[in-house]
Amino acid sequence: MSEVWTIRRVLEWTREYLAEKGIENARLETEWLLGTALGLDRVGLYVNFDKPLNQNELGTIRGLVARRAKREPLQYILGSQEFFGLDFEVTPAVLIPRHDTEVLVEEALKRAPAAGSILDIGVGSGCIAVSLAKSLPETAVWGVDRSAAALALARRNVERHGVRVTLVEGSLFEPLTGERFDMIVSNPPYIPTADIGTLQAEVRDAEPLMALDGGVDGLDFYRLIVSGASGHLAPRGWLMVEVGIGQAEAVLGMFTRAGFGDCFTAKDPNGIDRVVGGRIP
Repeated sequence: MSEVWTIRRVLEWTREYLAEKGIENARLETEWLLGTALGLDRVGLYVNFDKPLNQNELGTIRGLVARRAKREPLQYILGSQEFFGLDFEVTPAVLIPRHDTEVLVEEALKRAPAAGSILDIGVGSGCIAVSLAKSLPETAVWGVDRSAAALALARRNVERHGVRVTLVEGSLFEPLTGERFDMIVSNPPYIPTADIGTLQAEVRDAEPLMALDGGVDGLDFYRLIVSGASGHLAPRGWLMVEVGIGQAEAVLGMFTRAGFGDCFTAKDPNGIDRVVGGRIP
């Protein structure tokens, strides 16, 4: 007679297995994986604690758990990530949205024109552009990315949330000749090249390298964005960027040397300077 695997038993076995593989929050991740495999929310799992699972269900669960045990990010396995109160489709074509980046959206909304234009450089999944478009329906939001695969995903997220975002393919300002915006925002690659190998396996081995690598000191893209922004900002337009830990001072110096005024920094929930911004004269 074959063994009976109930939801309770699979939950406990999977939690222990993922914990042994070094997965933090193994219990919570187990609940997400099983809930996805079985089409149940967290309450549904516990209401059906003693329900036996059939071989098809067990096979689906095994497949998801094996992927996570190999340190594939949970968000890629589930296919989504919550950001700024919205659900975004994510794939290995884009960086997984982080809640730290919500600070950039919040600071942009404080200063955004009621009916102007905003450009998001390196749009990725579209989480920043879509969040801004959702909060500012009268504002013309644009997004640019050099990855065709990222743009395809961003388009799906734009459609998912019923907003208007103009998406263009190209590197930085290259495809935007003659366009000017009231605000430019960006979460560019900012990890120093030598530090890539020290990142968590989920980040280092699964997320797109071109969304992570910021050059020798991690600041390559800030130099390009700050130097090019003045040619694409309307008078009194804002430039705002997310920065990595310990980078705010250097990036702020770039802003002031480029002639930006009203410069500021903003901290994330952990007290780390996460956003640098300034206004063109």
